[in-house]
Amino acid sequence: MNTRYDVVIVGGGMVGATIACALGGSNLSVAVLEDYYPAEFSPEQDHDLRVSALSVASENILQKVGAWEGINSRRSCPYRRMKVWEVSEEKASTEFVADHIGRDHLGHIVENRIIQLALLERLQQFDNINLICPAGIQEIDYSPGSSLIRLKDDREIIARLLIAADGGESKVRQAAGIGVHKWDYEQGALVASVTTKFPQQDITWQQFTPTGPLAFLPLSGHHASLVWYNTPDNIKRLMALPDEQFMAELEAVFPDALGEIDQLLGRGAFPLRRQHAQQYVSEGIALAGDAAHMIHPLAGQGVNIGLLDAAALAETLLIAAKTGEDISELELLSDYEKQRRQHNLVMMQAMDMFYRVFSNQSGPLKLLRNVGLGIAGKVSPARNKVMRFAMGLEGPLPEMAKSE
Repeated sequence: MNTRYDVVIVGGGMVGATIACALGGSNLSVAVLEDYYPAEFSPEQDHDLRVSALSVASENILQKVGAWEGINSRRSCPYRRMKVWEVSEEKASTEFVADHIGRDHLGHIVENRIIQLALLERLQQFDNINLICPAGIQEIDYSPGSSLIRLKDDREIIARLLIAADGGESKVRQAAGIGVHKWDYEQGALVASVTTKFPQQDITWQQFTPTGPLAFLPLSGHHASLVWYNTPDNIKRLMALPDEQFMAELEAVFPDALGEIDQLLGRGAFPLRRQHAQQYVSEGIALAGDAAHMIHPLAGQGVNIGLLDAAALAETLLIAAKTGEDISELELLSDYEKQRRQHNLVMMQAMDMFYRVFSNQSGPLKLLRNVGLGIAGKVSPARNKVMRFAMGLEGPLPEMAKSE
């Protein structure tokens, strides 16, 4: 026996679950396949290592699909300032402040698990959505308009439209034979969860160093997430250090803006890759989020462009469902790709440029960088334009991403 759905979303993470919530209440039958349900949240728990800096556009999307209340009722940390510098925080830095563009915040730092929990909680409120979890996938047989997914418990599911929201190593993308352009950066990221002497802060900052940026993401209370970009060999060495030695290295390298660390709660590391699918769609298939693109996390835009994908794809499908168009047709799905591919490419190239420019330690270039940061911090129109772009308020946006 097999079960047929109009839409099968493989991957119930932040992007896949957002697509599902956006389709909730429509006349489309939807299945979401997810391997693991995230652990329940308790306010007493330490903060998770994996967090995201959600832009205002992402907040708008999550509000419109009905998941924002589930996030805010757990925990999140709004930030209203963002600062970037290299040599001197005082003399050559750029600070972005929400007040400068008439906003009360630039974004929120939220644990990934909390975002996923709120979305999964929301999608289960819709009669037209079936969450299948755990859903270990045994085989995917891609066929335009009637793809077959066989689960490890031998259940079979047929999808009129198959959506890949299953990450960078997407099984769906591979089953459809869609290739990728990719390369690894000569850099990795070490993430540490800490508490500091400072109370809850409203600023996120990033200092560029010869081995990579040092970043601070504020969390609730005295908690913070630190990101230390470095060479793969040095990250391996840092991960092997006992906690006391590791904390000593953190405090020696991170700027005074961090303040004194009270406690190290956890650390982890991951490699950095740039990857872009050769196409986002084919007949009866669409890619979204990391299945379509992976970018350098320098400005924390990975999840934000993934949520913009989710909104754009959902809007395309909802319009088609109302007008009676075939949601599996390539011509229809190509509209989604046109909306998102160029915007994502611009963001990817911008992150690559920052990576290359700030990795080069040429004396003249270093001087030029710092002069540029100093000027950017003083020129309001340019600074505000960059701020709006980072918040997801510039460029072609899905309706769901726009403020009311």
